[in-house]
Amino acid sequence: MMTDKVFFSVIESPIGPLTLTSDGSSLTGVYFEGRGGPPGHDPDWERDDSRLRTATEQLEEYFAGERSTFQLPLSPQGSPFQRKVWDALVRIPFATTLSYGELACRIGLPGAARAVGQANGSNPLAVIVPCHRVIGSNGRLTGYGGGKERKRWLLNFERRVSHRHEHPADFELVPG
Repeated sequence: MMTDKVFFSVIESPIGPLTLTSDGSSLTGVYFEGRGGPPGHDPDWERDDSRLRTATEQLEEYFAGERSTFQLPLSPQGSPFQRKVWDALVRIPFATTLSYGELACRIGLPGAARAVGQANGSNPLAVIVPCHRVIGSNGRLTGYGGGKERKRWLLNFERRVSHRHEHPADFELVPG
């Protein structure tokens, strides 16, 4: 049942603590501590780890290399354009990347790479809606709400999981 109340939980992950938020029926946010987080824990927010158990379990499976997609009800708050971009993000396969321009083409707006980048940067569901899989057209890692180090870690982790018996090259942080 959806309410006006915000429920939250904080979980540990290999990339630091994550704050999960819910409206009571859907996941509304996954935020990194100190970066790209929610506006603040409002006094009316209620900690409810049991309400967010399924999301927690699926994130734990992801970080254990046992899950490559999520099956959760999601309700991110954003404009229709942002939601269109976020819907396209969840269709980027595990351990693959594409550029902002390619993502813009996928949503039928080939000239909107910058707007797609802004919507990508506003994604409130880190990891679950994999905005970390979008990189620059030159193949370089670009900005990320959780910081480029987390983005690099997530991409390298996904590559290693998808190639358990191979040794793919890691993404490097390149200035610029």
